[in-house]
Amino acid sequence: MLDYFDETVEETGLRYELSEIAQVPHIQETREAYKTLGKSPSQYRNASEAMLRRIVKGNGLYKINNVVEINNLISIRSGYSIGSYDNQALSGKIELRPAPAGERYDGIGKFDINIENLPVLFDEEGAFGNPTSDSNRAMIQEGKREVLSVIYAFHLEQEELEKWLAEYRKLLERYTDATAIRTEIITPSTN
Repeated sequence: MLDYFDETVEETGLRYELSEIAQVPHIQETREAYKTLGKSPSQYRNASEAMLRRIVKGNGLYKINNVVEINNLISIRSGYSIGSYDNQALSGKIELRPAPAGERYDGIGKFDINIENLPVLFDEEGAFGNPTSDSNRAMIQEGKREVLSVIYAFHLEQEELEKWLAEYRKLLERYTDATAIRTEIITPSTN
């Protein structure tokens, strides 16, 4: 896995100039969604953009575990931000909605992140993930886990999403002991 990860990171770093990253289609769509919600996309970069910037600057990516590495590879190749969560740490109904004024959480590797106005995943216990930085509460750790992964897409392109879901599944099957993989595209309700 690590050889494939390193090769992909290196190839991706050669593909972009720093000034081009914000124009990558799915990154640009996320930036527009942030602006619409009242959040500065330059101050709160989505994960895909932040990782690509890090790679182009020559700083590489952190290595955590195979599930996280697969997220990061798909994210830097597609431009979609992806979050993976330990499903056992979540409870009840999960929904994506803008975080209310004053909402914060401790993010992975960061403390006290202001998530106000970001598109955020909530369960019955509160906020746990967004396209910029996920919370510590449901982060993927070593060991056997039931994983929920989310591709944050702000413009529905069915074929494009299906392509990346298939690639995600292929990498999970190849580099993890994942079983019972199920994929689904969920669109916002009009209620």
